[in-house]
Amino acid sequence: MEILTHLEISNNLVIPLAEIEIQAVRSQGSGGQNVNKVSTAIHLRFDIKASSLPELYKERLLQLKDSRITSEGVIIIKAQRFSSQVKNREDALNRLRELIKGVTVAVKLRTPTKPTKTSQIKRLESKAIQSRRKSLRSKIGEE
Repeated sequence: MEILTHLEISNNLVIPLAEIEIQAVRSQGSGGQNVNKVSTAIHLRFDIKASSLPELYKERLLQLKDSRITSEGVIIIKAQRFSSQVKNREDALNRLRELIKGVTVAVKLRTPTKPTKTSQIKRLESKAIQSRRKSLRSKIGEE
C-alpha cells in the first residue's frame, strides 16, 4: 500500500495532504453491531482560504453555490458509501479532487449570433401558416 503525501488535482496542481484534515467517524445507518464499534466513515475538511491553491481557484471555489462549502470557506465532505475506512478515504479525496477540478476549467462564454436572413423569413412564413390554420378553426359567425 502506497502512502500519499499529496493530492494530485492535475499535472501542474498538487495539494499537500497536510492541508487536508481527515478524521474517521462512525457511520450512520444500518450495518449491525459493526457500525456501533468501528469508525469507517471519513469526515474530510479542507480550508480553501488557508490552502496553497492559486488565488484564481480559491476565488472560483468560494463563489460556488455548493452545500459542501461553508460560509467560512471550508469544504466538508463526509464519505460513508463503503464499509471500509480506506475506501471511504479514497472516495472523499476523489470527491474533493473532482470539486477542485471543476473550477480549474475556464468557462467558455457564449457569443450570441444573429439569425440569418433566410431563417428569419422561414420563421415568419411558418408563423403566417400557423395563424391561417388557427383562424380556420374558429366558428364561422365569430370574428
